[in-house]
Amino acid sequence: MDDAVERLQQLGFSEYEARAYVALLQASPLTGYELAKRSGIPRPNIYEVLQRLEERGAVLRVETPEGARYTPVPPKELLRRLDHRFEEALAAAQKALEALAPSPQPEPVWNLSGYPTLLDHTRALLEGATRTIWIALWPPEAQALATSLAHAESRGVRITTLCLAACATACEGCRGQLYRYRIAPTAAARWLILVSDEAEAVAGEIQGEAAARGIRTRQPMLVDLLLDYIRHSIALATAVEELGNGIRALGPRTRKLLMAVRGRLARKEA
Repeated sequence: MDDAVERLQQLGFSEYEARAYVALLQASPLTGYELAKRSGIPRPNIYEVLQRLEERGAVLRVETPEGARYTPVPPKELLRRLDHRFEEALAAAQKALEALAPSPQPEPVWNLSGYPTLLDHTRALLEGATRTIWIALWPPEAQALATSLAHAESRGVRITTLCLAACATACEGCRGQLYRYRIAPTAAARWLILVSDEAEAVAGEIQGEAAARGIRTRQPMLVDLLLDYIRHSIALATAVEELGNGIRALGPRTRKLLMAVRGRLARKEA
């Protein structure tokens, strides 16, 4: 009973309202006097509490020759009603708050500090994506973000993943179209880059939980740069891999550039 009362309070019921509703679920119909005794609510307060529950649509009053009796609305019906009211309230709040919003300003760049913070903001973008996700990451972050990536994929979001560790086999966290190339620097830090719907991005460098730092932004130039980094890295690495020894047939300048890339790639196992 105590747990049910606490849950109802989390939904906006007062303690007396919650106790009265739970008591009616256990025995009904009851008069106000009977309900006060069963629930432990002071008798002078019981009819005010019942009136509020009627207004909430949580109880029904039945007039009998012996006087008014009260019965609870079934829990499923009550929760559906509450859910509908919360949705209406949220929609109204969103409309009111958006009406107060100032004129559009240049998109900010938020600095992120700490590994949990970096992951939290990455998950937020994953959960908000509706069309596309471009992500470059290492296995620890792939595992940490596996659930959010799986949810995005189940919603029909198109995912392109660049595994920066060039793992021989795909891990549980990698989703969508997968490419495995070691492009980013590996000596001291791991990189994490995510672009959601080609509109918002998170990018971070991870040297441990305390040393992880990054940014989150909707600034178009930065989003495009991060998106192009992933796209161009995949395209360049794929081209170098497919050219193989054919690189030698290219001009000296192109060959020098592509050989530098080739030296950094860790080929995936067949």
